[in-house]
Amino acid sequence: MRTIDDLTTELGSLSGKRILVRSDLNVPLDKETGAVTDDGRIRASLPTWQRLLDAGAKVVVVAHLGRPKGVPEEKYSLAPAVERAKELLPGVNVTLAADTVGESARAAVAALGDGELLVLENLRFNAGETSKDEAERGAFADELAALSDGYVSDGFGVVHRKQASVYDVAQKLPHAAGGLVLAEVEVLKRLTETPQRPYAVVLGGSKVSDKLGVIDNLLNTADRLLIGGGMVFTFLKAQGHEVGKSLLEEDQLDTVRGYIERAKERGVELVLPVDVVAAAAFAADAEHDVVAADAIPADRLGLDIGPESGKLFAAKLADCQTVFWNGPMGVFEMEPYSHGTRAVAQALVDSDAFSVVGGGDSAAAVRTLGFDEKGFGHISTGGGASLEFLEGKTLPGLTVLES
Repeated sequence: MRTIDDLTTELGSLSGKRILVRSDLNVPLDKETGAVTDDGRIRASLPTWQRLLDAGAKVVVVAHLGRPKGVPEEKYSLAPAVERAKELLPGVNVTLAADTVGESARAAVAALGDGELLVLENLRFNAGETSKDEAERGAFADELAALSDGYVSDGFGVVHRKQASVYDVAQKLPHAAGGLVLAEVEVLKRLTETPQRPYAVVLGGSKVSDKLGVIDNLLNTADRLLIGGGMVFTFLKAQGHEVGKSLLEEDQLDTVRGYIERAKERGVELVLPVDVVAAAAFAADAEHDVVAADAIPADRLGLDIGPESGKLFAAKLADCQTVFWNGPMGVFEMEPYSHGTRAVAQALVDSDAFSVVGGGDSAAAVRTLGFDEKGFGHISTGGGASLEFLEGKTLPGLTVLES
């Protein structure tokens, strides 16, 4: 995969060059104040930005936030992320253009000095960014390419997307992978090619259907598969247990039964909760109790794995040398249902395993629950990209960097 060193050689020098950097600034914002509540992705972007700035480049950052529908929406502005970036880059002139490829962007790029950083407004304010039409997407990529002399892909959270700023623009400019993308790929190759054993995978989150491919592939590589979160109730139902009003994907029951059989055949230890926290409603103040996983009352819904399950999962992780974790064990945003996720996080901190937290809600949970990031081997910035890599899928944004 091409690196910034390769880009430097191709351009002769980065000093004075306009370098377009695709970063991931899709950070959560406080609904009341609009401030960034988790700056993990911004901090993860800093090393690549700083390397380019130190080389005297004119750094032009492009990114998205949220899911606008191809037109500007104030609530999806990158302004809060840029304000946080300014705080994290003291002494660096950091500015935000009012648009992505329009008059403001062109003027701001023209005025940019060596060692300065400009963020263009949300890419997804432009329909061409995510268009399925190659011509429309390519035209938008042409406009981005016109603002720069070289391109660095450093938004790992979007490398599985065939989008203008990820795939098309890289084909139009001298290009390279940034430090974050290289680090993420190195970690994922370690999980798929050379994992030290025992190798455990912990999967949570809402739906089995979101993780069908990765479960299917991991049954060929993992030694243990621990299941929690909302997806566990489809597993419990597939074993013949009643799950009350818990989240259930009935159309996936046969698929899950097949996974259970394959796990037995391949010697993969499938670990399910033995108890759950069952509540009367989806609310933090709802009446709730710990019940056996095979005895969930008809009028209750499971919102977390129970305390005995937390101990069981911790015991199953204690002797592991490699652990990949994607998806919380419960509705961790509500304190009564956060303890299962906390138990898994603490087990990883206490273990000697190389532990990888697979981005998305898992990474947010680790930070929300107050864990020191240094207690984990790696916290990914891309949950979806990580899962697709582990599925064995081809990621367009990585493929183009290899050419």
